[in-house]
Order: sequence, then structure tokens, then C-alpha cells
Amino acid sequence: MKRFKPFLAIALLAVTIVAQAHTGGIHSAGAKAVTPAFDIVHTKITTEGNLAVFHVAVSGKAGASRPAKTGKLAGSKIFSYVWPTTIDPYVAGFDKGTGILAFAVTAHPDFDDTPLYDENGDGDLGNDGDLWHSHWVVLQPDDACGKGALKIVDIPAGAKPRLPKTWPGLPILIDSPAYSPVFKGDTLEVRVPFDDIGVVDAAGFDGVTAALRVNESVHNPLVCVADVFKVASGKLTLPGKVEKKAAQ
Repeated sequence: MKRFKPFLAIALLAVTIVAQAHTGGIHSAGAKAVTPAFDIVHTKITTEGNLAVFHVAVSGKAGASRPAKTGKLAGSKIFSYVWPTTIDPYVAGFDKGTGILAFAVTAHPDFDDTPLYDENGDGDLGNDGDLWHSHWVVLQPDDACGKGALKIVDIPAGAKPRLPKTWPGLPILIDSPAYSPVFKGDTLEVRVPFDDIGVVDAAGFDGVTAALRVNESVHNPLVCVADVFKVASGKLTLPGKVEKKAAQ
């Protein structure tokens, strides 16, 4: 019996670490109707120093499902893990009050919207949209996407809005800051630096998994939220409270 005690201790430690990882934030019951890779069971945002950690856990393997390639931009899909927040878009480099600022981790094999970065390391900056990568996006409802559906806010022709330095050049309010998503089993986490972490500490948030779609006309609206897989809170009420951790 004694020889099994070390293994028991290791198992108990692993359970404790997992339990701690899934404390706080928003807890959601598993849903059999949702693909396990997008079936949110826990989502949270924590801060430590000047970093915010965006965390989501699902009932299956996070990141295991990505869209099939269609070979064209129009009508192509984008799979996403999204944290809508109450943070003003100005914090991420956009104009004030332009919509819902959301942090997103996305994959889409038919186009690349991170032209400043070579995520797959092959020397080509324009061929790695199929890899999971991060964005800030600004969302607003637009019935052109479906009654009550959200879109990424379009930039009208000739407009000159405030945009982040790493804006990828698309005519929508999006940023491509190259914060690296880390997938591990059922979890996804991204560590994001902020100049003023206080705006995050005071924020509300939610968790969403969804498929977005590039409009067939590739015009306003350019990108619609086409299929919501799951909302952590159930009704996108952004009830989450950010947990502030003491610096280590």
C-alpha cells in the first residue's frame, strides 16, 4: 500500500491544480448539443501586474475544431473563442464608444488577417490564418447579419477612425496584436499586457464560442457573427467579474 501513496499524492495535487484553474469567473453546465471543443464550461479573466489572462475551459479539447477550407474569401467561416467586455474600445486603440470591445482567438483557413506576423515560421506572412491567433474586435448589432445578430464594425469608405498600430488593413474595427494563444487539454489561455490594468480590473465580461462568416458581397457588413455555439452566461449579460491576483 505504501508504494501507492506517492502516486495518490500526485493525483490529488493534479486535481487541486485543475480545481484552482477553474475557480472564479463564469461556470456553465455542459451541453450535449454543442461541439465539445466549443462547449464552454468555465470562462474568466484574471489580472496580475500589468497582464490580463483570458481563460476558457470546454467539455472537450480546446482548439480541436477549425473551419474547412472553401478556397474563397466570400462566405468563408471563422471559428472563434470570444471574451466580450465592458472595456471601452479606446483602450485597444479605437475611437471611444464605438461598440462592444471583445478579445477573440480565431482560426480561418481561407485568408490571413495578421499581415505583420509569420505564425507558422515559413517566411510567408500571408498564409497562416488557419492557425489560432488573437484579435481585438469591436462589435455592434446589425440586422443585415440577421435579426439581432452582431457584426465586426465596418469602416465606411473615406472615414479615418482611430486605429491600433497593429491594425491589419481590413475595413473593419479589428486589431491583430500577436498575443499567443496557449491550448492545453480542455483550456485556452492568452496573456495580454495593458498600460492601465485598472480598466480591466473594473470590467465585466462574458464568454462566447461562435462561427463568424465573411459576407458573400465582401462588403458592409464584412464579417457577421453567423452561428453562436454557446454563451457562458446564457444571455450575453457580461456578468463576469475580473479577479485580481497579487503579484508573485
